[in-house]
Amino acid sequence: QVQLVESGGGLVRAGGSLRLSCAASGRTFSTYAMGWFRQAPGKEREFVAAINWGGANTYYADSVKGRFTISRDNAKSTVYLQMNSLKPEDTAVYSCAADRAYWFGTYYQRKASEYDYWGQGTQVTVSS
Repeated sequence: QVQLVESGGGLVRAGGSLRLSCAASGRTFSTYAMGWFRQAPGKEREFVAAINWGGANTYYADSVKGRFTISRDNAKSTVYLQMNSLKPEDTAVYSCAADRAYWFGTYYQRKASEYDYWGQGTQVTVSS
């Protein structure tokens, strides 16, 4: 079992930055691939970014590529999402998730249903 707790959300003006953190409990964090998802009001949950267990491979939705950066610190059992050049359309509840499956090579998972553990989410609001 892994418990995930997000932090770092808040209100920011367009063009600003935020860094989200997702702290995991348990000793097996380093074996999980991790993802960030977001859900805006009235919309479906969507993939934002993912990172493999070692942190060498990262993946992004086209809508955030070049603006967001996912990273992890396995010693701290934490995954991060650095968000720069924020836009009003980035407003959503952001959640981190852990996938127990081993990602071979450049494989990654963008389906929310395939992740095994979820945090409760943190609100990000970007004003225009």
